[in-house]
Amino acid sequence: MAEKITKGIILAAGYGTRLYPSTIVTSKLLLPVYDRPMIFYPLNVLIKGGIKDILIIVSPDHSGHFINLLGSILEKYKIQISFKVQSLPNGLPEAFILGENHIDENNVALILGDNIFENDFSSEIKNFKSGGHIFVKKVPDPERFGVVKLDAGGQAEKIVEKPKDWVSDNAITGLYLFDHQVVELAKTLKPSARGELEIVDVHNYYLHKKELALTIFEGEWLDAGSHDSLLEASLTVRDKKITGTFDPMLDEAIAEYCEKQKSLIKKRIS
Repeated sequence: MAEKITKGIILAAGYGTRLYPSTIVTSKLLLPVYDRPMIFYPLNVLIKGGIKDILIIVSPDHSGHFINLLGSILEKYKIQISFKVQSLPNGLPEAFILGENHIDENNVALILGDNIFENDFSSEIKNFKSGGHIFVKKVPDPERFGVVKLDAGGQAEKIVEKPKDWVSDNAITGLYLFDHQVVELAKTLKPSARGELEIVDVHNYYLHKKELALTIFEGEWLDAGSHDSLLEASLTVRDKKITGTFDPMLDEAIAEYCEKQKSLIKKRIS
């Protein structure tokens, strides 16, 4: 029997050019969404799912910023955070190739660093055994996403990336669960016409093997890739009190880190 998911990956690379000038000097994942940096939202998803070994994939220009914030913040709680640099964005499946040694023979959860969820998916993460698992939400603009067409029984029947013609309005969001086979699968993928490895090819592999499960949810799914969506995300997080559902351990770690920084500042100016 396959083991539960013990490894997590947060894809936090990229340069956030749509958020210029806000991201000229730092990653968009370190910009605030309401009252805390964006990176803490995907980190919370993994921690609430019981994952204690997390790899964060970062761009070379911003690696030091992430290490300064997250390098030791969770050591006290026996949560290991490591980092890997992605020199160029070559598609989401490259996360599994870069994270090969991290994943080893374990199942893995991959989450995109700019995706914020209202729902708690800890049960799905903790109960995952094998194959693949995606998280799906109805959207008004499915042409912007990978979408999944469901059969009469509510199971995945067909997956298409950014369809020009109507297929479905069920968008695949940025949280993915896979067994360890995903590493070797990712190595076999060929770049698409846009020059990147495509996560939809991973989904279709598991779909064709009849090993792709899905969860359809109705809670908020937010990204923060533009100034307007970043503002909207902050307001939604505030109004729906999403940070109030954070794992208490993570809240405590953040508070301790802030107090430590305040103490260091006082020493510098005294």
